[in-house]
Amino acid sequence: MDEEQQTAGAAQPHGPLAGFTVGVTAARRADELGALLKRRGATVLHAPALRIVPLSDDSELLAATKELIDQVPDVVVATTAIGFRGWVEAADGWGLGEELIARLRGVELLARGPKVKGAVRAAGLTEEWSPSSESMAEVLERLLAEGVQGRRVAVQLHGEPLPGFVEALREAGAEVVGVPVYRWMPPEDIGPVDRLLDATVARGVDALTFTSAPAAASLLNRAEERGLLPELLAALHHDVVPACVGPVTALPLQGHGVDTVQPERFRLGPLVQLLCHELPSRARTLPIAGHRVEIRGHAVMVDGELRPVPPAGMSLLRSLARRPGWVVARADLLRALPGAGTDEHAVETAMARLRSALGAPKLIQTVVKRGYRLALEPSSADAKYAAE
Repeated sequence: MDEEQQTAGAAQPHGPLAGFTVGVTAARRADELGALLKRRGATVLHAPALRIVPLSDDSELLAATKELIDQVPDVVVATTAIGFRGWVEAADGWGLGEELIARLRGVELLARGPKVKGAVRAAGLTEEWSPSSESMAEVLERLLAEGVQGRRVAVQLHGEPLPGFVEALREAGAEVVGVPVYRWMPPEDIGPVDRLLDATVARGVDALTFTSAPAAASLLNRAEERGLLPELLAALHHDVVPACVGPVTALPLQGHGVDTVQPERFRLGPLVQLLCHELPSRARTLPIAGHRVEIRGHAVMVDGELRPVPPAGMSLLRSLARRPGWVVARADLLRALPGAGTDEHAVETAMARLRSALGAPKLIQTVVKRGYRLALEPSSADAKYAAE
């Protein structure tokens, strides 16, 4: 490794998400998403907001499969790879697999995106068309352009109704048959979801990720059940980044007026890359006492070195950073401490631990009989805060 490479490696040894906590609400592919986030330095809090229940033994799926074998549709829309595979596997289990595949060979088969296309081809079938965007809106646009009046369209559902998709087809004159391959159900253990909600409301997470609309709706519903919905929405409006894999996933949040961030490509990798840009860009960076200090979710970067800080210390630091350079009274800092009582000695104890964690005691100055202040450099853009 040459000197330039060594320098570049030393400049960012921790990953772009170091010091941030990200909540994961996914049930399916949660391990993959969590691994991608951790690889970039994030602390991950996983709480599946839903569980997926396969319907291989479900009479509803069996009835839909028999109906499609008896009355062959004109068009079949495959919406998810796991759902399409599950459908074929369930049909095999009932002894209907060969008949189902034979019927699907004779219809216009549309696959929503590359992964679904792979599942279709693995079953020995060939799709007639697939959008590169993985957008159901694009699938709908194609069907409406072709004309669906009097045509029978089978749609492999993926756990929840497709917003507007089925309705638009029916309004255009199609007969739509739903194929419910699996369902979303509440998690068997609601504890992790409640802990994630508590952490979000307390600003203990910096971002929440959503990979399905039902998961977003489930988290909102649980918050409402606990009387936490206003607090959750306030957190998502101001302090916690709601990151959705795509526009359909974002709909339940947008219904509550929450603006979300979404990657251009609706995949897990781009979602993580988006957070790698979004979270560091929101971190507060200040020149203090000759050091470059970047305040992240549960840690501080001091001259590029990651310094984990206890929750009480982060509360104090954020209070000081709201008006960098200004003196903050002990009484105000005491109110900022989580679970603090009336003894201002708690502030001194937490401040000592904060200074130790930062590794640079001169970052925070004690102003005798008044309080504490960040030793903001007078030449900084925030110098106006330096004097009262």
